[in-house]
Formats: sequence, structure tokens, C-alpha cells
Amino acid sequence: MARTVVLGRFQPFHRGHAGLVEAALGHAGLDDVMIAIGSSASEPSMQNPWSADEREAMIWAWAASACSEEEQHRLKVCHVPDINDPPAWVEHATSIHGEGTLLTSDEGTAALYEASGWSVVRAPLEARRDREGWRVRETARMLSTVGDDDAVRTVLSPTVPEAVIAWMLEHDALYRLSLLREGAVVG
Repeated sequence: MARTVVLGRFQPFHRGHAGLVEAALGHAGLDDVMIAIGSSASEPSMQNPWSADEREAMIWAWAASACSEEEQHRLKVCHVPDINDPPAWVEHATSIHGEGTLLTSDEGTAALYEASGWSVVRAPLEARRDREGWRVRETARMLSTVGDDDAVRTVLSPTVPEAVIAWMLEHDALYRLSLLREGAVVG
């Protein structure tokens, strides 16, 4: 079996992403799972509030709490900057995350990779509406000035893994959302 790739922006790493990585670990058998962090060089915005390094830290915080040591050793992470050229995207991303099988729940991404000759495994969408990144970010923004960590945990825990919430609170990663002045960004 070959490497399994999970691609996303992970803004933030939420329960839907965790489900994809868990499915990829199951699919990959004993092979590696590459978590490819997209939009890795984007300027801070409400759509991309956390840096690639911060998103990677969220992923590792989750993995430390949810994965066995053996699974953690099989996880790899890479950062894929945008090139704003969809026809060339797969070739660009492949040069960074390597060859393998893509595991995704996003139909557009699946079609793009299949058109480039990739093997694609479609994971079922679970609670998609509640786990859309923009919804999670907007909820986090509403909580960004709440000084009660327990309230933040209660509101975010249905959509964000506990370890990621803990990382965000420990690194003051929610407060910056209150400083981003753009309106709600869907997508």
C-alpha cells in the first residue's frame, strides 16, 4: 500500500478533520499518512487566521491525545502554499506531499485529483453543516473575548477536539479573531 494523503486548510483542525485522519490511518494500513496543510503561506485573515506552524501544532496536539504512538509515528505533515492556478494545483501539491492515495470528503478536491490520475478514497461527510470551517471560525470569533475557558470549551467541544481547544487557549489563539475586522467569511 502507498502513502495516504489528507489535504486541508485546517483552520482550525476540527472534528471533521480528525475523522478524515483517523480514516486515513485505517486505510493506510502500516504506511504513512501525510497531512498536507494548504494555504500555508496565506496572510492572516478571518478565512486563514492561523499560520501553518500553528495549524501543525494543533494537529500534533490532537494526535498526542487521540493516536497511539505507532500511529503518531506514521503521521507526517507538510505545508503547501497556494499558487492560485487550479489546473496546476495537483502537480504543485504532489511535489510537496508526494505520491499516494488521496482520502477526502470534498468532492471538488476528489475530482481535481482524479483528473490528474490519482487514486481517491471518498470519506463520508459527517455533520458537515456543523463542521464547516467558516462556522467553526465564526463560533470561535464570538468566543474570542470571553474570559471563561470553561465556557469556550463547552461551546467549541462539539466541533473541535478537546486537545485542540486546550492548545488554542494555552497559546491565546482565539483572541486574535477579535482583531480581524472583516465580516463573516463563508468558505
